[in-house]
Amino acid sequence: MLKEFKEFALKGNVLDMAVGIIIGAAFGKIVSSFVADVIMPPIGLLLGKMDFSELFINLSGKPVATLAEAKAAGLPVIKYGVFFSTIIDFVIIALAIFLVIQQINRLKKAPQPAPPNTKECPFCFSAIPIKATRCPQCTSELKG
Repeated sequence: MLKEFKEFALKGNVLDMAVGIIIGAAFGKIVSSFVADVIMPPIGLLLGKMDFSELFINLSGKPVATLAEAKAAGLPVIKYGVFFSTIIDFVIIALAIFLVIQQINRLKKAPQPAPPNTKECPFCFSAIPIKATRCPQCTSELKG
């Protein structure tokens, strides 16, 4: 059983998948940082110096000023600002994956088929070279 598992784990597809997952996780962290540290601050500034990561709805009814206070008090909250940032993360990651797949599909396009080098004789319907002026099968003269 251990031998079979080793053969399975060392197959090319499994290793490729593992590398893809690791790179994907790292890419996700980069995008999360990009959204939180680069995209959201200017958007918050445009909307009146708003920090989206601090937006929340207090479900307990006890008054708190910040999300940190609510967390420290163990109060139930809906962190819709974090959710908004996560949606932006997802859209950016989905767009990046779409662009990568689109480029891969362009590279995979099937090569154009070669132009035909034969034509059909209109009299006997056999395949003959395109440049032929007479059919080798039925000896009919062919027009240009």
